[in-house]
Amino acid sequence: MTRHARRRFLTYLVAAPSLAVATKIGLDAYAPGNADAAIPTPPAPADLVDLGDLLILAGKPTANMLVLSVNEDGDVHFRLPREEVGQGLTTAVAMLVAEELDTPLDRVHIQLDDARPELLLNQLTGSSNSIRSLYDPVRHTAAAARARMVGAAADRWGLKARELTVRAGVVVASDGRTASYGSLSAAAASLEPVALTVTPKKESEHILVGTPTSRIDARALVTGKHAYTLDLDVPGAKPCMVRRPPTVNGTVKAVNNESAVRAMPGVLDVVTLDTGVAVVAETFGQALDAKEALDVTWGPGTVDALSDDDIRARLKAATPSLDVLGVLVKKVEAEFDFAFASHAPMETNSAVADVRADRAEIWSGLKSPIAAQAAIAKAVGLPVSEVTVHVVQSGGSFGRRLFHDAALEAAVVSKKSGRAVRLMWSRIDDMRHGRMRPATHHRVRATYAAGQVLTFQHQVAAVETDFRHGLGDAVTAAAADLPTGIGNATFAQTLFLTTVKSPYNFGVTTQALTEVPLKMHTGSWRSVYSANTRGAEEIVVDELAAKLGKDPVAFRRAFLKTARQRAVLDKVAAAGDWGRSLPGGWAQGVGFHEEYKSCTACLVEIDATDPKKPRVTKAVIAADVGRVINPRGLEAQLLGGLTDAISTTLRAGLHIDRGLPLEGSYSQFHYARQKDSPRDVKIFVIEGADEPGGAGELGVPAAVGAVANAYARATGTRPRSFPVNFDVDFTPFPR
Repeated sequence: MTRHARRRFLTYLVAAPSLAVATKIGLDAYAPGNADAAIPTPPAPADLVDLGDLLILAGKPTANMLVLSVNEDGDVHFRLPREEVGQGLTTAVAMLVAEELDTPLDRVHIQLDDARPELLLNQLTGSSNSIRSLYDPVRHTAAAARARMVGAAADRWGLKARELTVRAGVVVASDGRTASYGSLSAAAASLEPVALTVTPKKESEHILVGTPTSRIDARALVTGKHAYTLDLDVPGAKPCMVRRPPTVNGTVKAVNNESAVRAMPGVLDVVTLDTGVAVVAETFGQALDAKEALDVTWGPGTVDALSDDDIRARLKAATPSLDVLGVLVKKVEAEFDFAFASHAPMETNSAVADVRADRAEIWSGLKSPIAAQAAIAKAVGLPVSEVTVHVVQSGGSFGRRLFHDAALEAAVVSKKSGRAVRLMWSRIDDMRHGRMRPATHHRVRATYAAGQVLTFQHQVAAVETDFRHGLGDAVTAAAADLPTGIGNATFAQTLFLTTVKSPYNFGVTTQALTEVPLKMHTGSWRSVYSANTRGAEEIVVDELAAKLGKDPVAFRRAFLKTARQRAVLDKVAAAGDWGRSLPGGWAQGVGFHEEYKSCTACLVEIDATDPKKPRVTKAVIAADVGRVINPRGLEAQLLGGLTDAISTTLRAGLHIDRGLPLEGSYSQFHYARQKDSPRDVKIFVIEGADEPGGAGELGVPAAVGAVANAYARATGTRPRSFPVNFDVDFTPFPR
């Protein structure tokens, strides 16, 4: 029997006027001679453990604490302990619930759960892990609810449960009698609590799961009915904005005209924070005018003397030299620089806070709400039990909302001002003082002989990534049980080792990270270390192929490790008509990536007849992510990864000038517009036979390599600094 077949899932009824269930997940105890018992599994080798495995392990003790209810109207309500930031998670989870309950999808309602500290390390959204960690628990919770409904009908009719079936939320007896879930919910809730062994459907029995499905919130999103944080009607909450320092982490020494600002129209309060000076007013316009009018004497920040050139020099100095194995060995070597990049979500940082003497209530888009709740409680001097943190669906994240900056600021302002506030960061604030992907420097060397790659070495130096948002705690807790080489590494090293892996049989392969501790506003950006690290490696793979006189696709195919990997590469090569004739200044490029138990290949065509204005005109992507819940959602994730790669490879980045990013708007941070995006995109989902893998971050690294390789072939250059076109072609906003 498989590892998964040995699990036993016990569901217990939670007392409620309507049916509510929570699922307990456990393992049978192993005993010699017990053929059905779970056989202990030795720890996985270090090179087979990925970050998702660590997060699943960390969350396992509380994975059972999911809550699903069926009301008397027949609607199903599921409390999701994760954040929806546009990735389509609520739709995928609703599909799993509807599938197992045999109820229509439009009867399933997903509610984002408040911060629940009892979940410990199991309420964090990130690292392409939500579906991987929720797949089994959600299915078993819904299957348990279905079993309770069938049991209630069987009890009512004096029949055996096995004699009943369910169709579209209705329990049906063989004699034609029917009972809707709504009519059964009270009876199901009042049944004697009893342990149930439940078995979800086999994947071959799925009707909804695996079917392309539009988002359950699509209509609300496109009609403007969806309520984001600042749309919430919190009584008495007044608009608030913050005047921020002219450099990263600058401090407030004095507010020189506070009285004059307080006298401005609509101004209700001026509050000094660690991060700046906040103004509370009757309208956002008044708050904006007042905060701009503030005259503040600022203390120094943490990187005031540093600009791009200084940071690049420090990173380059931190990459160790690479050894050469003998004078007769041929080699390919390259160095790469990747700029800082903004997360740039459409919805800027925002929060609503109502802090009273004895309690606090916060609303914000949070991917790590338990960490936010603890930080807020400490800042406002309340016990965690008196701080309620509501998780609100957000307009984008890409890693940004792992941090709770806005929620913490709003709580402090509310406490000091004695009123509820709705805090909004401006776009300039979000780009200059928000989190950013750290700049990196890469040194790569590959040696080869007789048509074989003998060694592949990659040294990465990165500005230190700030992981103080709960992810570090989860990984540290799980890594302690893992083999030496991961379990004994620092957190950053653990994350690097469990995400960055070469898919190629390139002989002795080493990949190492050195972090440079600059105190900047950094954070995990989509695909974290892999976007740059594996992107750089895919460029070197093309150059290795050229040195060996091989076609880039054929070369990759020869060195990929598995048939699964080769299948996605073959798919894009065939569907993209690899090698077809193109005009001068045009070229194709290809890239490959494997991570989070998933793999993908990307092929693009680029028009670089004007190297300063390159445009990707066509893209073909294939991915195998194991079991697919919603193919349409997966396609959207891969398309998003492609767009991120096009942006940060060709034009989008942040310039650091004397301790502050210059970019302050979308007009300056050159993220791809429609005119920069390919009109012809084909995405192929290859259904895998395993459990779900990760998808949210998968698509970026392969596309980075494909775009860079296409640009190199089209222009006859070897780009080494990214984005390749990175001029300051704008007038920066005042500091």
